[in-house]
Amino acid sequence: MALPEQIDSELVVVGAGAAGLYTALTAASLGASVTVISATPLAQTASYWAQGGLAAALAADDSPHLHLEDTEAAGRGLVRRSAAEVLVNEAPAMVGHLQELRMHFDADSSGNLALGLEGGHSRRRIVHAGGSSTGRRLARQLSASLVRHPQIKVLEGARASNLWQENGRVVGVVCEDGLAVRARGTVIATGGAAALWNRTTNPPGSIGIGIMLARNAGAAVADLEFVQFHPTAVVGVPGREGFLISEAIRGEGATLVGPDGERFVDELAPRDEVARSIWSVLEQTGATSVGLDMRSVEDGRFPNIEEALRQAGVDPAKELVPVAPAAHYLMGGVVSDLNGATDVEGLYVVGESACTGLHGANRLASNSLSECMVFGARAARTALDEPPTAGGLPPAPVGVAIPSRQTRDAMWRDAGLVRNREGLERLLEDPNPLAALVARCALAREESRGAHWRSDFPATDSNLDSMHAVIAGDQPSFQLWR
Repeated sequence: MALPEQIDSELVVVGAGAAGLYTALTAASLGASVTVISATPLAQTASYWAQGGLAAALAADDSPHLHLEDTEAAGRGLVRRSAAEVLVNEAPAMVGHLQELRMHFDADSSGNLALGLEGGHSRRRIVHAGGSSTGRRLARQLSASLVRHPQIKVLEGARASNLWQENGRVVGVVCEDGLAVRARGTVIATGGAAALWNRTTNPPGSIGIGIMLARNAGAAVADLEFVQFHPTAVVGVPGREGFLISEAIRGEGATLVGPDGERFVDELAPRDEVARSIWSVLEQTGATSVGLDMRSVEDGRFPNIEEALRQAGVDPAKELVPVAPAAHYLMGGVVSDLNGATDVEGLYVVGESACTGLHGANRLASNSLSECMVFGARAARTALDEPPTAGGLPPAPVGVAIPSRQTRDAMWRDAGLVRNREGLERLLEDPNPLAALVARCALAREESRGAHWRSDFPATDSNLDSMHAVIAGDQPSFQLWR
């Protein structure tokens, strides 16, 4: 019988979004051999479609401390301060390093970085590239650096099916086709799970595959009840259903109006507030959308959004854009420390797959791309300190759980913007294991906080401040994180 094909690397990274790309480049810059496993071509990851920018305290009137205050305010008493301090302190240097990698950010007429304003931020601190094309340009630049690097091997079109473990330690990854990669450090960077909901801004592959890879290997998960619903995703426009309209557009003056044509919300409030305000208007009026008025925004300021809308028959310079909330970003994920390490030896998780406690109950806009870089670099450096591995043959690949349309409908109905016990208990019976884990966390949190809103527990319970719902076995328990 033929032996399974095997690649040996010092680091293997599963996922090729911003977090995976930057992790791989950091490790390779330190002289390590790296294998990157990407289920899709490099230009089709969720990061590629990210319209937000990178948050960093770069302005003269800004500081890491102010960035920290905004992050904690948005996170509704659940932000892990130590994680937030890492982000806000290291983000400015990270932007500088991206510039060294020839990433060109938008500049003002004087040649200085043009810093944008987004919801929840008290200062202009969002760095963009091509307006709302930041994710696209960032993914392209990092991908170009990746494929040119002699220390990096990219496996496009390969899908990880399970982690390779020996004596309780993760020593690599097995792909669906049987190809195995052995490495001293394994990093999961597969993104989030917002495509578990039937209305989403995410590509179809964002179904939490990396989270379940880690969970099946014994890693703890946490805060799965917190999924951020982006307030302004296009609705009712053929070919553009769920298309995200960047929050930066509201930062430049766009407003939200109800069916009566009147404004009803502070457009730059944190996302959970804006999304629930829209949901309330839709519930009260029976409408399917509210209107995003972009007519005061400088034409050409956000060219890819404007072009996409016009191609779909909506001219944002002349008419309202129909929008409604959609599942967008998972604040929870695999429990990891400030260097991306999990409670399973040899396994690291970064980006949206990870849960460091950084985002708390509600992610501050544009902290996520910064998180990918800051924590990706930390994970790369730490994972290379793992001992070399050598040993037996890899296990056989196993099937990956793909959510059915019924699961996605159930997630929207029972774990949407507003939840209750009845719906969540129904969701416990869903055949998709991640859907059931979301329900367990949401049932345990008998309060409303940030992106998690229980109609049967509408108040916030101060006893749950800084308490995170962690599932290490079958049921969640609350743990205090600092």
